[in-house]
Amino acid sequence: MFSKQLIAASLQPIVLTILSRGEAYGYDIMQRALDLSDGKLVWTAGTLYPLMHRLETKGFISAIWRPSEAGPRRKYYRITAKGRSVLESDKSEWLSVHSILIKLWGPELAIG
Repeated sequence: MFSKQLIAASLQPIVLTILSRGEAYGYDIMQRALDLSDGKLVWTAGTLYPLMHRLETKGFISAIWRPSEAGPRRKYYRITAKGRSVLESDKSEWLSVHSILIKLWGPELAIG
């Protein structure tokens, strides 16, 4: 499990990256993050949905309600052009921080 501070800092770029690969609903986004992190990135609805609202208000994502075969309708999110631009900026910043940490800690700690 990651610290709350690291999770908070990484929420936006992770969500925008997931949505850059296709639209998804909230639970699906949480599951994808959990799968990608091998179970270490655990979000609750109380963490995710306020972020989704902020991203939607800023115009980074858009949403549409759709019927679900498995129960009540679901709100599907997709990234917007503005969101893609923000994602590219986020990506650049995170890669810069990663580069600094690798220089400090050594390349043998590089993942993947």
